[in-house]
Amino acid sequence: MLDNAKLLLRVYAQPGAAMSAVLDRSSLLFASLAVLVAGFLFRLFPASLPFSFSFYTPLLVLALVYTPGVLLLSKLLAGLGGGWGAVFQRDYSPLLTCAAMAWTAASVPLILAAWLLPSAAVGVVAAAAALYFVFLMFFAVRTVFGTENGAALLIVFLSWIPLVVAAFLWGPLRFLLGWIASPFFLFYAYYYLGGEISNLGTSLRARQNFRRMLEAAAVNPHDGEAQYQLGLIYQQRRQYTEAIQRFRNAIAIDPKETDAHFQLGRIAREQGRLHDALAHFQTVLDQDEKHSQSEILRELGAMYVSVRQYQDAANELNLYTERRPFDPEGLFYYGQALEGLNRSAEAREMYERATEAVRTAPRYRRRVLARWSRQAQKQLRKLK
Repeated sequence: MLDNAKLLLRVYAQPGAAMSAVLDRSSLLFASLAVLVAGFLFRLFPASLPFSFSFYTPLLVLALVYTPGVLLLSKLLAGLGGGWGAVFQRDYSPLLTCAAMAWTAASVPLILAAWLLPSAAVGVVAAAAALYFVFLMFFAVRTVFGTENGAALLIVFLSWIPLVVAAFLWGPLRFLLGWIASPFFLFYAYYYLGGEISNLGTSLRARQNFRRMLEAAAVNPHDGEAQYQLGLIYQQRRQYTEAIQRFRNAIAIDPKETDAHFQLGRIAREQGRLHDALAHFQTVLDQDEKHSQSEILRELGAMYVSVRQYQDAANELNLYTERRPFDPEGLFYYGQALEGLNRSAEAREMYERATEAVRTAPRYRRRVLARWSRQAQKQLRKLK
């Protein structure tokens, strides 16, 4: 309990790292109880707040409206892998836990304002608390789903849509939520659906158990694979400082850990440290030219494009597209290299192939690849 309380306080100082720690060490039970306690404290100052609700309403809205809405938006906008059922089972409890911690953290200043400030000032604090909740949810979405910053911002910005819909339907929803929260309903729901309810936290517990096993394995100074896997977790959460350290630990244990060199090169390229990226990519090429289904060639070509070494980029990407002729990302970068060499007709062909590769990809992959189609079409319009 004390550790969870410390995590809640850490949200104020380090929101990104705190959301990652919530996934690793917090529990859905604590987060839910924290929301209920905050709701109960709100009820102590009903006259000071610009709105009124039952103490259990925030938790039910988070669990039944907001979190499913964010999941749906993330599935549509971020191209999460798997069907809706798989996404719900995998990500619902981690996201709800983070959302509950974010809501509690945003509520504490509002509770203090309702206690200490006049009613006229509480409305301003309420608006600020809502914005702070949005700010924290940006880190929650980015951490849980590993989305890019732009996608996370868009998802959080649109996440108010299910709340607006709920507000329009608040009359019947309030009756429904009150009925759901009744002791009679809760008793029979737990009696008949206890197994399903307990399974809500299964995915979060599975993530945490896997993380604990990796941490235990990482104690072994000869286990580079555990360090690499921990690095992947941090990289997926966009905590690059921690990811880089884990990948470096893996290389220190085993200099032939090609995967770690590859990921270090990718992070360095994203951060603009091109000299470091080239060094890691060259190591990967020396160890395995076909590493990661030849994606090392694509990454190296993309790096050359970014520094306008178009001939070097074309050499790498030509070989890559021969091996992976239907990868839209590689085709797009090859088009950029050819365009930089003033080979416009060939560049146009690559952009058209990139667009076609996305159009003919399996449905579950199209949303993930759609950005390359959009960028290729943008370049095609410039070449006309």
